Amino acid sequence: MKILLLTFLLSTMQLSAQLSGCTDPLATNYNALAVLNDGSCTYANVTIVPDSGIVLPGVMSETSGLVLFNDQLLTHNDDSDTNLYLVDPSDPDDYTTLPITGASNIDWEDIAEDENYIYIGDFGNNVSGNRTNLRIFRILKSELMNNPVADTISFSYETQTDFIPQSSNSTDFDCEAFIVTAGKIHLFTKEWGTKKTSVYELEKTPGTHVAIYKGTLNVQGLITGATHLEEEQLIVLSGYSIVMQPFVYLLYDFENDDFFSGNKRKIMLNLPYHQVEGITSADGLTYYLSNEAFATGNIQVDPKITTIDLSFYLSNYLEGNPLAVKEVVANTFVQVFPNLAKEAVVIQLSEEQIGIITSVELIDGTGRTVLKQGINGQQITILLKETGTENGILFAVFRNGQNEVLSTARLLVK
Repeated sequence: MKILLLTFLLSTMQLSAQLSGCTDPLATNYNALAVLNDGSCTYANVTIVPDSGIVLPGVMSETSGLVLFNDQLLTHNDDSDTNLYLVDPSDPDDYTTLPITGASNIDWEDIAEDENYIYIGDFGNNVSGNRTNLRIFRILKSELMNNPVADTISFSYETQTDFIPQSSNSTDFDCEAFIVTAGKIHLFTKEWGTKKTSVYELEKTPGTHVAIYKGTLNVQGLITGATHLEEEQLIVLSGYSIVMQPFVYLLYDFENDDFFSGNKRKIMLNLPYHQVEGITSADGLTYYLSNEAFATGNIQVDPKITTIDLSFYLSNYLEGNPLAVKEVVANTFVQVFPNLAKEAVVIQLSEEQIGIITSVELIDGTGRTVLKQGINGQQITILLKETGTENGILFAVFRNGQNEVLSTARLLVK
């Protein structure tokens, strides 16, 4: 009996080990056999180009947070201004000013929402790192357009015990990003010293609370904004480096509220000297970003709203498209070799796939299609010079005559 039990336990452990791994086809260490995501995915470095952006009116020059409200953008400044601004993204000069009663602005740094409320984070703490009046203002959505009155959620950090003033921009207890889920408020710190972000969990009811530490992630930058799709287990953070190079940080496929347990991917934005502050999205694919006015030397950047398309990086996770596999072929795995390709790659179909898989599309790490080619027989050879890819990762997407994805493969080019 003991031998049978030991055999069962060993088999279970082996099965668990086989089923856990990186489940994201876009990762460099993707394991096609893994069904349980263990958070181990690693990714190639990617930089994407946002659109040219729309300049905001000067009254919003210090825009610092962003949410969508009634198909418009709701933003605020991080100075003494106690107004919210409702902006038409197609015509930012068409905006509505919404004064907030019962709130003052020491350093408003982000805005968030749940089903019933808008939340404004007055928790900027970069001047000396010793604020004892950190707070979040809460406003009923139903009253937002009619002189709303805010109530207050006050808090302190569980791990902050030293309130001796520090030099400017040196504290790890600054915060410029948060989300509100069905149960809690979750703060993402802007850690000037470590260039990391820590998550703290906070009650979402008025009163005085302690923000409980949950974990830290080395983002190698300064986090300034957050947005999320709660049901889809997706969070996207915005931020920038110490040399003002902005980025977004994707967190997805995590367990419950353990936001750092799933996939973690940093994507750089080709927006030099843009102090990106706010981020929001309606569908998790297209994102609005706001940046403050910035000037130094001969460099001057207007406050703007820009958009980025993250469809290639997130549609497989959110929608099963474009890299999701439709299981209509008994053997959907296509042989692609060599995996480390230099000059050419060979695609070999099984006999069952001939005539069913009819085309291949090669996509590079930025989401750009570099080649489309029909497949008429069992084997084809593709010269890599035709793709313009000298090194990096290519994703092969195989389709049938109805343009449905039947299989995918990943190969390294060197």
